[in-house]
Amino acid sequence: MSTRDHACFPAGRATRWLHRRLGSAVTVSYAAAVLLPGPGMWLRHPHPLLPAGALAVSPTPALLGLVLFAAGLQVPLGAAGGLLRRPRALLAGLFLRLTIPLLTIPVVAFLLRQTPDTDGGTGLVTAMAVIVAMPVAAGATVWAGNGRGDQPTMVGIVLGSTLLSPLTVPLVLDALGPLLTTANGHALIGSRSGPQGGSALTAVVLPCAAGLLCRLLLPGTWAAKAVTVVVPAALVGSLTLTYLNASGALGPFLARPRPLLLGAALAAAGLVCLLSFGAGHGIARLLRLDAPSATSFTLACGMNNSSAGAVMLTVALPDKPHLLMPVLAYGLFQKTAANRVVRMRASR
Repeated sequence: MSTRDHACFPAGRATRWLHRRLGSAVTVSYAAAVLLPGPGMWLRHPHPLLPAGALAVSPTPALLGLVLFAAGLQVPLGAAGGLLRRPRALLAGLFLRLTIPLLTIPVVAFLLRQTPDTDGGTGLVTAMAVIVAMPVAAGATVWAGNGRGDQPTMVGIVLGSTLLSPLTVPLVLDALGPLLTTANGHALIGSRSGPQGGSALTAVVLPCAAGLLCRLLLPGTWAAKAVTVVVPAALVGSLTLTYLNASGALGPFLARPRPLLLGAALAAAGLVCLLSFGAGHGIARLLRLDAPSATSFTLACGMNNSSAGAVMLTVALPDKPHLLMPVLAYGLFQKTAANRVVRMRASR
């Protein structure tokens, strides 16, 4: 079944419509969190499906799993051979994903430690460390498609960083451990090593692997139909997840405004986003990548799975909801930067 046939489905038309208006849709999600945070705050907590709480469901990990499953389902497995024959962008992207946290977080930590706050920005260093340690966001594949990027390269970096995350996330956080406050560092280590922390990382890897397995086992026609149904649902799920995370950060903030914290979160998230996208753009030029590969490479270096980071922070530090503020800010900045990369590519 051809791509043109896919567009004939109502779901396919809805996907194309959402892709063209993705930036505006994200803005609407943030605005909804500001104007109506109550439902988002309620949905962030687990809700029992059976009496006495024997079975409960948490919407946030479920939506994250849907987004990652859709990313795995869309992987063009036939292009994997070509990607392995020219792996320069893939290997460089995975390597830079490991080095970017080690280059950016010390800068943020140094600047925040110059403030009177003895916690180094009220834990903002911890929040930013968790964000940049996360694998590449599955939504980066959408932005790469909109910017006519090299989709196999993008999918390869997303998949590689996700599958390596059980190893790379602990390594990065351990390396950045001396920059974290003692209490926050112990909480993160406990979250990673305990059953809840294990489920937080598993929630990132297993859905993507399940999507890959479905793409591999399903006949071509069935896989194409599954994509036309799952991808629009994942886009809606991604926007809902943005709303839930924004509600979790903005709800407590609106109840007890802290302007200095807001300013510090915006500054820290903006600086890390600028350094990450800048590093990706600079290394792409240094490697002399072609335009599609350079676009995917830049997006992969700057776009982190902030939703997975929010899950880990919520599990590890449930008593510090303000740490979701830089997660929210980074999510906004990275989508704005991605939109700029896509528009620059389109203008050329």
